[in-house]
Amino acid sequence: MTAVAPLSGLKVLDFSQFLAGPYASLRLADLGADVIKVERKGKGDLSRYLYVSDVQIDGESTVFHAINRGKRSLAVDLKSEVDREKIWALVDEADVVIQNFRPGVIERLGFGYDAVRERNPKVVYGSVSGYGGGNEWDALPGQDLLAQARSGVMWLTGAQQHGPVAIGLPVADILAGAALAQGVLALLVRRGTTGEGGHVETSLMEAIVDLQFELLSTFLNDGQRLPSRPSNNAAHAFLAAPYGVYETADGHVAIAMNDLTELFGNLGLEFPSDTLDPFGHRDEIAARIADRIVQDKTDYWIAKLAEADMWAAPVMNWQELIDSGILQKLGMIGATERGGQKIGALLSPIRVDGSRPSAHGPAPYLGETPIGWSRD
Repeated sequence: MTAVAPLSGLKVLDFSQFLAGPYASLRLADLGADVIKVERKGKGDLSRYLYVSDVQIDGESTVFHAINRGKRSLAVDLKSEVDREKIWALVDEADVVIQNFRPGVIERLGFGYDAVRERNPKVVYGSVSGYGGGNEWDALPGQDLLAQARSGVMWLTGAQQHGPVAIGLPVADILAGAALAQGVLALLVRRGTTGEGGHVETSLMEAIVDLQFELLSTFLNDGQRLPSRPSNNAAHAFLAAPYGVYETADGHVAIAMNDLTELFGNLGLEFPSDTLDPFGHRDEIAARIADRIVQDKTDYWIAKLAEADMWAAPVMNWQELIDSGILQKLGMIGATERGGQKIGALLSPIRVDGSRPSAHGPAPYLGETPIGWSRD
């Protein structure tokens, strides 16, 4: 018997676009919620045209397909009174409303939290912005790279001599979407026990600062003393040698926390523990390790260090990850179809009752959804 999806029957009205808000509604869709995207008539979500490569799927961006699979689309003109009444009809039936406009915009459009709550007191309303509201940054562009730059994470990443290094993913967007989904689910639980709706808010800045909570807590409790990033083989500003990434004869290996005397022994080196401090002499120790590691191939070092129970791993690219078969065994790779074209997809990162829930169907065509919640 097929298990009922945990959020089956839940109705989500999603005003958001690009990544942060749509990532939250994707996670809800994977858990069984019926998500309707509210899009601009004639144009739609701008991520339909946000190309990160020269690959299109059925005439639209891979980004749009990845973040909006299993949803439905309603194309409206929010300046049209007729279309606005259609939206209000959906608001009346919605369990969740999501938006990620800049602060104040959704209120000017007439669908802010207070207005929606007045029509539907039990609604759970989720808002995600760039920097929150009521501060001097709230009108700034809420974009992932810019949030990384302002948050400290870009400054923290990389080696001392290389300057700031951006994380090569929209990490602030995805983390903000995940935080929003978590807050929405918490309010749904509360509504189930008290009947009360509510408003959950987060932002790119709050999410990416939370990513750094461990190190920022250290900073706040250490006299606000900035750490020094490693000068070579960098991986973590606060951790001592040998923690880092090292070049081999044919690739790279990552080496985590290990007893330095044992590690040096397995590398065929002698560690002068009486003269070298693992943190104070971090760069010198890493340089010695690097000089030895580069002499042999990755497979040699992984086998040798694994045999000695040393913590190490090969640095793999996406093809090597796929070829390993781990994602297939975990059941994280799926596929759907639209316009006669097969679409590969990464599925939800969680499992429920032993199975991985997933939204059904591909990303929607613009405006393909008729008014109403029935899927018939």
